[in-house]
Amino acid sequence: MSGKWLLRMVVSPLLAAAFSFQAAAAWPQALTQAKGAVLIEAASGRVLAEHRCHEPMPNASTTKIMTALLALEQEEIDESFVVDAAAIRTEGSSIGLLEGDQATLRTLAWGMLLASGNDAANAAAVRIDGSLEAFCGRMNRRAAELGMQDTHFCSPSGLDVGDHHTTAYDLALLAREALSNDDFAEMVRSKSAKLCYGNPPYHRWLTNHNRLLWQYEDCIGVKTGFTKAAGRCLVSAAERSGLTLIAVTLNCPDDFNVHRQLYEEAFSALEFLDVSDTLGSLSVAVTGAEQERVPVEPLWAPGAYLTAGERSHYQLSVRLEPFLYAPVRKGQPAGEITLTLEGVPLSAVPLIAAEERPARFSEYRSIIQQVKDFFEFPEQYRFPLSQGGPASASSASQN
Repeated sequence: MSGKWLLRMVVSPLLAAAFSFQAAAAWPQALTQAKGAVLIEAASGRVLAEHRCHEPMPNASTTKIMTALLALEQEEIDESFVVDAAAIRTEGSSIGLLEGDQATLRTLAWGMLLASGNDAANAAAVRIDGSLEAFCGRMNRRAAELGMQDTHFCSPSGLDVGDHHTTAYDLALLAREALSNDDFAEMVRSKSAKLCYGNPPYHRWLTNHNRLLWQYEDCIGVKTGFTKAAGRCLVSAAERSGLTLIAVTLNCPDDFNVHRQLYEEAFSALEFLDVSDTLGSLSVAVTGAEQERVPVEPLWAPGAYLTAGERSHYQLSVRLEPFLYAPVRKGQPAGEITLTLEGVPLSAVPLIAAEERPARFSEYRSIIQQVKDFFEFPEQYRFPLSQGGPASASSASQN
């Protein structure tokens, strides 16, 4: 077991057919209003409900989630540059870029995510990779890294070009990754922003196209989209009491209402289950201390958001280090608690030492500490290890 001792504690055996979140509520029927849809928990990534979520289809400007994320991951995103004149000549929504305008990648990301600027997406793509085609290659490589197995990008903006497609599930994976970027998360939850660009740059206000930010107080983003081929597309996220959910609907005429309904039902059905009381007393052996063991505790409350029916089906695993060497610091890593449901990891919490354990013979320094002390000692007072003793005063002065 790679030198680790695994203590497995099964709270309750998994039943042959575990309780389904979808079976708990009537709301999944709302998902069928979309051609493709999914609802996931952001922390674990588990699917709570879905409707044809792996079926590829066009996704319009929700594509800009990827384009903006890649722009924000570049170095020097606040460096001003002149946008490419050919790139900004595009159809559809724009932020009003003109030939000769100056902007930054950060400003263009704001423009993509709030006003859904196709010109901003193209300008960022050419700035980063020199051409739209090269940037689309970057988009597809990143999609593969994120496990977006049914996605192929042909446009930075999401216009209906070539075989441009993705799935509701893949977009949920993308949104989950993008929300971990602080700049991205700030932008998509903003209802408006004051930006500076132009020739010369001047300030102007952009308003977020995502009306769910006004209609649902728990909404924290993410991106709308529409083309004739894709229909109304919406990737959104909502947060309440520490629980973050991500919903995606593709080609859904009533998308804002569907997302609100999904969130209300999900937040009502899911409740945090703290499993601290099921752990009992945990400790790890200590080598080289007066006391042979040290108690360990979770770094934060272990648990997961579960429905009432799921609370009897989860599985809890506790991994402890085989032993720790003294001295042991309070807070030193000592293992991990993992909670799973039907084999899907829901949470992982580090276990740490709850107390200190000094070394048994603290007056004797270890070999490792002696070597460390030697290299930290002023160089002029060190002696060659091969001589076996300190240099004489005369030889030191000659050097």
